[in-house]
Amino acid sequence: MTPKHLGQASGLPASPDAAELDYVPNPRPDALYLVRFAAPEFTSLCPVTGQPDFAHLVIDYAPGETIVESKSLKLFLGSFRNHAAFHEDCTVGIGQRLFDEMRPQWLRIGGYWYPRGGIPIDVFWQSGKPPEGLWLPGQGVAPYRGRG
Repeated sequence: MTPKHLGQASGLPASPDAAELDYVPNPRPDALYLVRFAAPEFTSLCPVTGQPDFAHLVIDYAPGETIVESKSLKLFLGSFRNHAAFHEDCTVGIGQRLFDEMRPQWLRIGGYWYPRGGIPIDVFWQSGKPPEGLWLPGQGVAPYRGRG
């Protein structure tokens, strides 16, 4: 598993479907632990108006045999910048793709979307029950009150 992006010049993919995620061997396959990625400046486009939508994404997972390489994840998430989809589709789609490709023991994603039209929409997805004994800190994003 040689990463395609790490240490290489890589442009932003044209779309989430065109993005290639890299996975590398889990350096601690016998340990039960949690990996967290936070993307506080995630953007996509409203599929109706074309206006930008902004979210704070938090992705937590308990690795299986592989971990996702962070540069490829950054490029994948950046590919949504010009992608038109509803909040639910973006959030759940990201979680499902990571789960389907990486095959972690467990994964959850919280999409904390900033309001447009006066209503914030928060979207949550997880692959199932977390493994027994896995430490699960809260995601640390307060309900909308002027996030920050």
